[in-house]
Amino acid sequence: MTKDIAEQIHNWTLKTDTADIAWLGLRTADSTNVLSRAVLLELDAIIDALETAPPAGLILFSHKETGFIAGADVREFPNLKNEQHAFEEVCQGQQVLARLEKLPFTTVAVINGVALGGGLELALACNWRISFPSDRPTLGLPEVQLGVHPGLGGTIRTVRLAGVRTAMQLMLTGKPIRPHAALSAKLIDNICEADEWRTLAAELALQTPPTRSIPLLDQFLGWQVIRPLLARTLIKQTRRKANPEHYPAPFAIIKLWHQHGSADSGFIAEAHSFAKLVFSRTSANLQRVFFLQDRMKDMAKAGTTQFRHVHVVGAGTMGADIAAWCALQGISVTLQDREKQFIDTGLQLAHQTLTRKLKKEERIAAAAKNMVGDLTGEGAHSADLIIEAIFEDLEAKQKLFVGMERRAKPDALLATNTSSIPLEDIASALTAPERLIGLHFFNPVALMPLVEVVHAEITQPQAIENGLSFVKQIGKLPLPCRSLPGFLVNRILAPYLDEACRLYTEGTQPEAIDKAATDFGMPVGPLELADTVGLDILLHVATILSNVIHRPIPQALAQLVAQKHLGRKSGQGFYSWQEGKAVTAKPTKLPASNDVQARLILSLINEAFACIADKVVSDADLVDAGTIFGAGFAPFRGGPVQHAREMGLEDMRANLKHLYERYGERFAESAGWATLANKQSSNS
Repeated sequence: MTKDIAEQIHNWTLKTDTADIAWLGLRTADSTNVLSRAVLLELDAIIDALETAPPAGLILFSHKETGFIAGADVREFPNLKNEQHAFEEVCQGQQVLARLEKLPFTTVAVINGVALGGGLELALACNWRISFPSDRPTLGLPEVQLGVHPGLGGTIRTVRLAGVRTAMQLMLTGKPIRPHAALSAKLIDNICEADEWRTLAAELALQTPPTRSIPLLDQFLGWQVIRPLLARTLIKQTRRKANPEHYPAPFAIIKLWHQHGSADSGFIAEAHSFAKLVFSRTSANLQRVFFLQDRMKDMAKAGTTQFRHVHVVGAGTMGADIAAWCALQGISVTLQDREKQFIDTGLQLAHQTLTRKLKKEERIAAAAKNMVGDLTGEGAHSADLIIEAIFEDLEAKQKLFVGMERRAKPDALLATNTSSIPLEDIASALTAPERLIGLHFFNPVALMPLVEVVHAEITQPQAIENGLSFVKQIGKLPLPCRSLPGFLVNRILAPYLDEACRLYTEGTQPEAIDKAATDFGMPVGPLELADTVGLDILLHVATILSNVIHRPIPQALAQLVAQKHLGRKSGQGFYSWQEGKAVTAKPTKLPASNDVQARLILSLINEAFACIADKVVSDADLVDAGTIFGAGFAPFRGGPVQHAREMGLEDMRANLKHLYERYGERFAESAGWATLANKQSSNS
């Protein structure tokens, strides 16, 4: 590298060895490499130098143990001024990778961990790709999760290398795959151990790249006369999972392939399509969700406390799931209950969770070794964290913690998984109530990313910090919440579910109620959600929250529980359940004047604003984050508060007033509306 070029380069290192192989290493200022504009511009300048004095071969690698490249720098998306500017920026990035692809010597990408989005696109522009082995999915094109699609040639090169079937699976789902799956799909060429990559990369850098071909079936599917047929099938399949009005990116991916296949004309079309999508409301809100997620991760100070042993008391479904999830993260777990039969059942449930997540017997066995039953509770003596996950009874929880406090190490963290009982009430039985926090997991633990970290006025700051640290350690998103009834998520969901019960009592078909919610963008309707959670659990929560949300206990809910119709677990609730699935009929068509959706969604949003007024969490953004990650609120709408802002606060308040005039006090405007409106006007 010449002195002039070296002065321009801050993210890359370039050295040439005795075999005249150039070793190009990436080391950005971030903890994991990201493909920023500066990184691409520097790569462009390096390519200038390499073209001037060509080496025998080029090896691209990462200096960071955290992986190759985690994707584009999403923080730069808000800097795009308009569609034309976005198009120009994407074209510039495409041109850099095109130059890399056309270099007159062999190029090798060494993937030492994650290669996502733009990181994988850069690797696809190289002649050879080798990866470290991993049991985790590390290679993928997740751009669809931000409301866009690959923009640096990924929609074309992925099809060229692996065929349309693999390419569409990667791009439409956004889910990464493991290295062995990528090897089978021909996205990479070799898998090597960490201590062998330099030797293998050097050998490949001096070889002529192979002539590649995709499977015959993919060649056939790519024929111009066949593409429309497959495109229609893909659209039909994708519509079952995503509404094109809500999530346009998957349909844009199919359209690009339909119109261009893997031809060179697809590059410019990809850039235009990306530029259009990145300025869509969906992408703007999904970017917002991405930043909210990052904020929640950053709430836990890195390395504050390392939890090595967790003691879980309560081997029911929730306790077993918490134990299994901790074991999956490599934490030693002891699982306690009052009888051996309950522990055995809990360990079986936990093993089922491990099996669903890990699939392979050796990996399941390795995780299962982290978890043992503990009838006597001896594990509490050495635990860094004790989590109570028994039934919702104040007296039982108090009695349990009195015993646990005596057994626990002085610096052990005590936590309750209560979903509704105020922390102060449980802690009042302890000699040191300030060391108790709430860790409210959501069911099913393996799928729900959020954990509410509940604290009271008396809670030690260090205990809160340790709770946040633990949640981050196990790969979940921590949400600090005040100890108020229902905390955040259950409180916001309660009026929404209550209104669904009222609609049911009025004679509205369950399927029509749920369709109104899913048409809005909710992942599942409120009545199916209620059945899934368990109607007895919801009745208990409704009893506690009735006075808080100013709604009496839903009559329909109480009647179903009295009849032992508890939802999915009993086979009958609002729906009949067979083999774990609700038996549904075709929804009746609601009249145009029907306000089912407004009643459901405004019940939820109004309570979200009440939580702002009561400062359940520190600000409105965290209300949105909690509702998205804990309640499944439509991510493309950015959260209930963001949705209200986009629709117009005054218009939403007028809609709420209309419902108040028609249905009464339960739609009375909460104080948070005025709070946010005043804040918005003062900022404008």
